[in-house]
Amino acid sequence: MKFKSYILIFFTILLLSSCDFFKETDNRIPVARVQDAYLYKEDIEDLISSNASKQDSIVLISNYINGWATQQLLVQGAKLNLNETKLNQYNKLVEQYKNDLYSKAYLEALVNRDLDTVVSQEEAETYYVDNKEAFKLNEVLIKFRYINLDEKMQEADAIEIAKKFRRFDTKDKRDLDSISIQFKSYSLNDSIWIRWNQIVGKIPVINTDNKDELLKKSNFIQLKDSLGLYLMQINDVLLQNSTAPLEYVKPTIDQIVINKRKLEKIRELEKDITKDAITNKKFEIYK
Repeated sequence: MKFKSYILIFFTILLLSSCDFFKETDNRIPVARVQDAYLYKEDIEDLISSNASKQDSIVLISNYINGWATQQLLVQGAKLNLNETKLNQYNKLVEQYKNDLYSKAYLEALVNRDLDTVVSQEEAETYYVDNKEAFKLNEVLIKFRYINLDEKMQEADAIEIAKKFRRFDTKDKRDLDSISIQFKSYSLNDSIWIRWNQIVGKIPVINTDNKDELLKKSNFIQLKDSLGLYLMQINDVLLQNSTAPLEYVKPTIDQIVINKRKLEKIRELEKDITKDAITNKKFEIYK
């Protein structure tokens, strides 16, 4: 009987030792602790930018650790001091948020797998015509080209460039493009709509005094400042509150149409998933 007791004790010790032996070792390196919560080195590694100085990195990490500690202390304080009803409410909200994240990620993965992201010109035109009032401009758009020539450029060369710039036939385009390295700045693509604010930010010689003159269709203008000579050709203008052209809002329409397709697909998937679950006895409503 005594011998059996020794065997039982031996196997009990062996079992406990085995449990310790097979327990996974946590090799993570802690950098901070708040009671039972730990912040590890791997949690802060992505914070450090290769371009940041050592001092900046230290300040960044220190601020993050202090912020993490404050949050942990507040959470732990809340768990100790809030009443059970409140804690249950928050736990339900956390669980709901987690479920929403999982659901959204899964649905988006299913939808994106076979979502048609091509919007035909015909489809875009139909949406544009049906919703024109939604595409009123809140800023001025223009089609134009410009060249900024260095003030030190020879007058004869500047005159020749200005002639090609105004005429702007196929050969002129090719010639100007080939010598564009001589220009301080330029834009020769006059077939696209550009926001007026972009132009003002790009060309310092433009101001409120010459704005009205610039915003005339089919207008050629030469302006000079201390930085050189500016050649500008205005091809078309759309003023504020005009209807935006289809070509300008086409990317927005594409996104709207694709988002509508996505929402319809999500609704279909939600119905199909529920229907399949009922068919396969995975979902039941008890009466």
